Amino acid sequence: MNQYQKMINENSLADIEFRVQWKSSEAAHTDTTLVMVNFWRDLLPETVSDGLMGIGEGEEKTFRFLPGQLVPAYADQHCFHLKRSDFNEKMAAPAFGRFYPKGILQGLPNVFPQNMAPIRCVGVDSKTITVDMNHPLAAHALEVTARVHKIYDKPFDRGGNCRELGESIAGSGPGMQARYNGTATDFFHAGAFAREDEAADSRFYERPRLVTHIDERAIETISGLYGEIISSDMVVLDLMSSWRSHLPETKRPDKLVGLGMNAKEMHENPQLDESVVHDLNQNPRLPFGDNTFDSVICTASVEYLTNPAAVFADTARVLKPAGTLIHTFSNRWFPPKAIRLWTMLHEFERMGLVLEYFLASGQFEEVGTLSSRGWDRPETDKYFPEMPQSDPVFAVWGRKKSKEFLQ
Repeated sequence: MNQYQKMINENSLADIEFRVQWKSSEAAHTDTTLVMVNFWRDLLPETVSDGLMGIGEGEEKTFRFLPGQLVPAYADQHCFHLKRSDFNEKMAAPAFGRFYPKGILQGLPNVFPQNMAPIRCVGVDSKTITVDMNHPLAAHALEVTARVHKIYDKPFDRGGNCRELGESIAGSGPGMQARYNGTATDFFHAGAFAREDEAADSRFYERPRLVTHIDERAIETISGLYGEIISSDMVVLDLMSSWRSHLPETKRPDKLVGLGMNAKEMHENPQLDESVVHDLNQNPRLPFGDNTFDSVICTASVEYLTNPAAVFADTARVLKPAGTLIHTFSNRWFPPKAIRLWTMLHEFERMGLVLEYFLASGQFEEVGTLSSRGWDRPETDKYFPEMPQSDPVFAVWGRKKSKEFLQ
């Protein structure tokens, strides 16, 4: 060990990546966030704080928590049976499994319209509604890996806010992507797939847009994900492709085919070997044979699908058995063409929606989700310093079942 290497002590200031891994009945989940920790002032769970003492940059430690140890334990008294009229339906209609800001409840003591804390609808009929105010991870065992990225020189401390970092580790959002007790979330209400601009997509995408929709740090995260599933002997489909595919240069597949809406954009993509213009909203059947691709990737585009059930089913058709489909996205999109439902959801619920697409198809197994947040935005990005944090990255994936799915 380098004698000059900085080590964590009780006075350290450090960037630490917390990776929380947990399982629901339907999927495996990983939620990561980068947190700057001031060990002199901030409060970490004692096992984490003590366990990180004496480790240096690039090192990591893993901690395991039973349900209720990192976030408050699940309690029945945090579920409330209310009159339907207590729910402000001018803001949204209640649906099973969906999350809403607590302020949507009206006429209740100590509940104010400005309260944005998420609550979950877990029962609804014509007269009553049941809401669960427990933390979404309250009933889950959690594995937390803390990786030290950078330890800073800190000459002194003077005042400041003391933060309780258990919530920062578990985060505001993780858990919201899972079903409630294994029951499918009721996402698919009337008008869910309507859009602000219902004109033909070919008109909207007629003009090439040679822009990236996320910053370089987010792209790096996506490239790393794709690099984990892509190898040099694969034939890969870049679904809803554009002028960049975000595959790492070190993991170039044997063949990369792009399917998108604009020929010029795909012509500018240096990683594509072939491309085809095809409108999935007009015709969800992909112009490829059965069992053609080893993997299918789709970046920052799933929010534009108006018939996702048909697209996911046909994507499974063109995947080889055990092939992987992975969708990645962030919190930015073209507003006129995103489906209405997407714009109404919490960003972690969007993972839940895409997860339902996978599960509803019946074609995929080994389904998983990932979130990545809290990284610094590159100083070269046009939105820096107004937006100091990098764009969040969300991903949902699944492996095509090895045996043919029986209808």
